Amino acid sequence: MKSKKNKLLNSKEGIILASISIFLILFGVLMVYSASYYYAEKNYNNPYFFLIKQAIGFFIGIIVLLILRKVDYNKLKKFGLVGLIIGYVLLILVFIPGIGVENYGARRWINLPGFTIQSSEIAKFSFVLFASGYLSNHFKDIKKLKTLLPVVLAGGLTCFLIILEPNMSITMCVGMVLLSMLFIGGASFKHFLLLSLPLLILVPILIIIEPYRMLRLLAFINPWENPKGEGYQLIQSFFSISGGGLFGVGLFNSRQKYLFLPFSESDFIFAVIAEEFGLIGCILLLLLYFVLIFCGIKIAIRAKNRFGCYLVSGIISIICIQTVLNIAVVTGLIPPTGLPLPFISSGSTSIVVFMASIGVILNIDRQNNQIKIDYNIEKKINFFKKNKLSKI
Repeated sequence: MKSKKNKLLNSKEGIILASISIFLILFGVLMVYSASYYYAEKNYNNPYFFLIKQAIGFFIGIIVLLILRKVDYNKLKKFGLVGLIIGYVLLILVFIPGIGVENYGARRWINLPGFTIQSSEIAKFSFVLFASGYLSNHFKDIKKLKTLLPVVLAGGLTCFLIILEPNMSITMCVGMVLLSMLFIGGASFKHFLLLSLPLLILVPILIIIEPYRMLRLLAFINPWENPKGEGYQLIQSFFSISGGGLFGVGLFNSRQKYLFLPFSESDFIFAVIAEEFGLIGCILLLLLYFVLIFCGIKIAIRAKNRFGCYLVSGIISIICIQTVLNIAVVTGLIPPTGLPLPFISSGSTSIVVFMASIGVILNIDRQNNQIKIDYNIEKKINFFKKNKLSKI
């Protein structure tokens, strides 16, 4: 029986989820090169600069994914608080001179020998790990407001440290994930509404107190009013998307990536995808994300315990929220804000963390499948014993 357990494979949903994740990452490596080789040649004298970084992130991510697929996810539960504290420490380190890296007026990265890491990418998953463990331990008292407060405070502090960088996009993402975790955990509608209202009120306040955010909001309302200033990036994104038409101009043939569209390899890579693969390519990409999220939800529903269910749900919430926000920004549905497209945008930290989270989901799915197989084997043994005894 032990040998069968060791050789156990994932369910079809797990296999589909893993396959789509790896495909999206490999597609992302290709698109990062397509979107960045001209910029990389101009600024780093190496057209493969971003490609190499993305490929390294992919290989590290694969190793982490395979390890976490084997490690029992229940062991992660006791590291929830530790993970949360590590996330806070990483977010604080970005403000220390010599350790934190400032770029475009924001301090979001930690400088390590040979590479940098983006603290907020790790912190949002640390919060999900903590919230999943806490909510699963206190589900009997989840209808009490005081039971929800530790999760709200943990998520609130994470948001506070991220907005100080400043990084409003990730702050909004974590805030929405916080609400998702409360909803998934079973918070009453009254408490859910009570905790949602302050977050909704806080968004316009954060926009008003920072002049550059206000300028971005005005650019979103009418980007053509300042086409060479705050409206420039959104207008170039529109040019890129519209230039793709139905079938696109072809791989590597984007015109906007020639220093017209800023951050074409990261936050606005979806615009380059739209230009090179057209509307059909965008629909197929969105379909892949939909199938991945659907498979994740099915795995969460089948989880053998609440911790597994909440953990998968939290991870899928991040993927879903971040994907929707990124595409909404690129297409001009919400004001411009920097947020990477999961699995695809340039960023080694993002790739490694997302692949690690997929490894955790696969481990949960694997254990779900084990229970199903053990149950079927037990049914067959009982059936055999019953028939044998009846013949005697």
